[in-house]
Amino acid sequence: MIRKCLFPVAGYGTRFLPATKSMPKEMLPIVNKPLVQYGVEEAIDAGLKEIALVTGRGKRAIADHFDISYELENQIAGTSKERYLDCIRNVLEQGTFMMTRQRQMKGLGHAILTGECLIGDEAFGVILSDDLCLNHDDEGVMAQMVKLYNQFRCSIVAIQEVPMEDIEKYGVIAGEEMGDGLYRVSTMVEKPKPEDAPTNMAVIGRYILTPDIFDILRNTPPGKNGEVQLTDALMTQAQNGCVLAYKFRGKRFDCGSVPGFIEATNYVYENIYAEGSA
Repeated sequence: MIRKCLFPVAGYGTRFLPATKSMPKEMLPIVNKPLVQYGVEEAIDAGLKEIALVTGRGKRAIADHFDISYELENQIAGTSKERYLDCIRNVLEQGTFMMTRQRQMKGLGHAILTGECLIGDEAFGVILSDDLCLNHDDEGVMAQMVKLYNQFRCSIVAIQEVPMEDIEKYGVIAGEEMGDGLYRVSTMVEKPKPEDAPTNMAVIGRYILTPDIFDILRNTPPGKNGEVQLTDALMTQAQNGCVLAYKFRGKRFDCGSVPGFIEATNYVYENIYAEGSA
């Protein structure tokens, strides 16, 4: 059983400056709920109730969010506003939270390696809060991937077809199709130019990783942009064993960009928030 989910939340969020100068980008709200809470709810719904946060400087608001606010709760106790805390209370009741700091920003691979002390020697999920994945009529993306892990017992990455002109923003895979949107990865490339991309199947911010990834990351030299790339470590894993890529069911929004953030806000308001408040 997978019990833990790692959240790398130490990034600066420079594309949202000046809003993120003093506020974590993961706390930016999609309507009335911060991005990171959507991800934590997805993990808990998939049975991953031990939440590991790799944080950094200026990220205290994330830790505070996943804690009780006695003053606030006392102030609104017994009023109609108390119901607005129901969803976060549910998260706090179901999940346990632990954290460590990434002191230097050296890439996603380095962030995951920093979280080894929280994970230990077991398979785990990874959710990048920038990628908001919604599937309110079906099970979430992480729940879909957990089912696949229980069957295949190897690392799995979520993928989505993207326009070739956007391919430079992503890690890209190619491989043998096994059916039902599942591929055995043979190639992984980090942020290739369109003419060098093997396919248009891009890796998005959902992973299940086996614990040997930590030793691989320790021995992975800096790659693209001088950072330790998870893509490079996964390519090593694919060459020595098996990595699967999965075309998930559901909608994904790139909330690391302003257009994607606005699109997600509109979608949630029209399809989820409005229905719940009716």
